[in-house]
Amino acid sequence: MTRYNATDPRREFFKKVVVTGATLSLAEFGFLRRLPSVSAADTQLPADAVAFSPDIEPLVRLLEDTPREKVIEAFAAQIQSGTSYREVLAALLLAGVRNVQPRPSVGFKFHAVLVVNSAHLASINSPSTDRWLPIFWALDYFKSAQARDVNENDWTLSAVDESKVPPSHQAKKAFTAAMDAWDVEAADVAIAGLCRSAPATEVFDTLAHYGCRDYRSIGHKSIYVANAYRTLQCIGWRYAEPVLRSLVYALLNHNGEPNPAKSQLKPDAAWQVTQEKLPGLRSNWSHGRFDAGATRSLLDTLRSATPEEAVAATAELIANEVSPQSISDALFLSSAEMLRQQPGIVSLHSATTTNAVQYAYRTAYRDSTRRELLLQNAAFIPYFRESMRSRGNVGEQRIDADAVSSEPAEVAGVEEIFTSVSSNRQRAASEMQAFLASGARPETLIHAARRLVFLKGNDAHDYKFSSAALEDFYAVSPEFRNAYLASAAYLLPGSQDRDNGLVERVQNAL
Repeated sequence: MTRYNATDPRREFFKKVVVTGATLSLAEFGFLRRLPSVSAADTQLPADAVAFSPDIEPLVRLLEDTPREKVIEAFAAQIQSGTSYREVLAALLLAGVRNVQPRPSVGFKFHAVLVVNSAHLASINSPSTDRWLPIFWALDYFKSAQARDVNENDWTLSAVDESKVPPSHQAKKAFTAAMDAWDVEAADVAIAGLCRSAPATEVFDTLAHYGCRDYRSIGHKSIYVANAYRTLQCIGWRYAEPVLRSLVYALLNHNGEPNPAKSQLKPDAAWQVTQEKLPGLRSNWSHGRFDAGATRSLLDTLRSATPEEAVAATAELIANEVSPQSISDALFLSSAEMLRQQPGIVSLHSATTTNAVQYAYRTAYRDSTRRELLLQNAAFIPYFRESMRSRGNVGEQRIDADAVSSEPAEVAGVEEIFTSVSSNRQRAASEMQAFLASGARPETLIHAARRLVFLKGNDAHDYKFSSAALEDFYAVSPEFRNAYLASAAYLLPGSQDRDNGLVERVQNAL
């Protein structure tokens, strides 16, 4: 049983509310006449909108209906009155999938949905005192995305057409047929049937297969697959159906091109090579020798290979009994190297996409899906390099040539490193690598980086990138970890950057 101190400020607050509330009269609400009236119809969802279960619908509506300038205060009050972390996280995800359209690209305003898991990862990996900050930031960010969607087309996820949902024994077949045909309407009802009848792991495995089949939306399809599943793992699979319907709608986006099922299109070319290579991979492909030389060789190949050549080179390493971990190391290092060569939106997505695909690779259970994910991750690296070249100059920095001495003459401290991040990112990367090579605890650097995101981060990409890079430090083999994390200095916030005002807003709200 929880006991409250008589001087507890929350207890005193509620006492004041009770006393004051008893003396309020209608005259004291005169200021409300300054606001436009709200009709009964304004408080209802559109008749064809998807509705959520009664346990979460009121909280979602609160988020949808509260003005942006009041949302932090409104949810601070909800949390103080007992609303849980999981409930707020669920409301964030569900409000996003109902109100924000993942078209014409699975990015832009839709980052309000994609960033929910990134904020969650930042939260659970922070000290307990900091864990609400990324969630408050995500609440505010949702409101900006919601407003943008209203200005563009005011899209709402509709209720599923129950008359067309296939029976459970036909759902899997109906879903794969619809996805292979790029049939949006058929896939929408089929995923509802599959979600209701199949285990979560099977549904995820199937979605991971389709999430990695094309490069459209610069990796956001794979990101959405991983982030949706990871958030559902926290809030509960009972909320999955509307999320997966939104996800499938996003996966079938093909930018107004001819139907990819009936055309040979560039974003699908590597997928065809992957499908050709799969049958030839040895049955024990997931076992092999750790080979740092093979990692460096693949890293070098990926600097100039086409997507199809990258698939072939990866398949050859598997045939030569190289461990998938050594292959994954090359993919992580390639994405990190691009940060050094052209810090910006494309290289950032090479890191966040690799994070998502590698998560899916570790989580999917079918051999065929895991092999596809590894080969397609390799294919995406050249796609990203091509996108970088289309945006301007790409530097020549090499992640394996920028290593520092393992015994530097002088090692900068964490504060000095993040001061450098604000003024000279190349120096900051060298200082960060020297700090890690000195034997200092990497967690010291990681926690400082994450807290600066809370203080300085203004964009969804600040959360997406930092959560991916700081997580993947532990997924990279120890030999390459320091160089990988040091590359993050090119995009992490620095200590001299402008504050985002979040902490002050939350403090005022509480």
